[in-house]
Amino acid sequence: MVSTVAVLSDVHGVLPALDRVLAERLVAAADLVVVTGDSTWGPQPAEVLDRLVALGDRAVLVRGNADRELLRMASGVDVGLGGDPLSVWGAAQLRPDHLTLLEAMPEQVTLVVDGFGPVRFCHATPRDDEEVVLVDSRIGRWTAVLDGLPADVRTVVCGHTHMPYLRLVDGRLVVNPGSVGLPYGRAGAHWAVLGEGGVTFRRTLVDPDVLIREVVAGSGLPDVRAWAEEHLREPAGDLEVLEVFGPRDGR
Repeated sequence: MVSTVAVLSDVHGVLPALDRVLAERLVAAADLVVVTGDSTWGPQPAEVLDRLVALGDRAVLVRGNADRELLRMASGVDVGLGGDPLSVWGAAQLRPDHLTLLEAMPEQVTLVVDGFGPVRFCHATPRDDEEVVLVDSRIGRWTAVLDGLPADVRTVVCGHTHMPYLRLVDGRLVVNPGSVGLPYGRAGAHWAVLGEGGVTFRRTLVDPDVLIREVVAGSGLPDVRAWAEEHLREPAGDLEVLEVFGPRDGR
């Protein structure tokens, strides 16, 4: 059993944002740092993986859909992303030790956290690493998504949609910490802590000019400045994202 868990998700290869979150007092003091997937697909995928590995036993790394896709691409499998320059470039950045790391990453883990009991950590949902559920998904969809979980798992922590939320589903607590590297809804690297006081949501603000400058200086991605300006200058709005995600939620 652990007392406190810092939950990070969807770093997406943005190392300066990750470094600032790891330096936060609550994260540094947590017993464990759990990353719920998609550490890669971004301008510094290898550097992010190296930083997370350097945390040693304090880090529990879950594999997300982007991590899985880059792993398969780096292994020579066509996953249908050949038209995405970032995916092609990112797969080529992964060293053999990165591939071994990604191959060994679980798609979900269950940890016993003080005050919560068994907690299931996954990327998108417990049954699929790219399934979309949202804070306002209908209860029937939530029930189907969570069906099959052991009865004693009363808390589920996920990521994937890049927007932080907390909600109850038939007595189960669902937590999404939001995204460290590519937040939707509002600016800042988002994260959360599970501890004795419950769930604490936090965000670490980074000046976008500074963030973009550091990413450009630390990445070999072709046209990285254009990518950074598009993805890091200003996050997509939550209403816009909910509308885009809606069809994938079955609406």
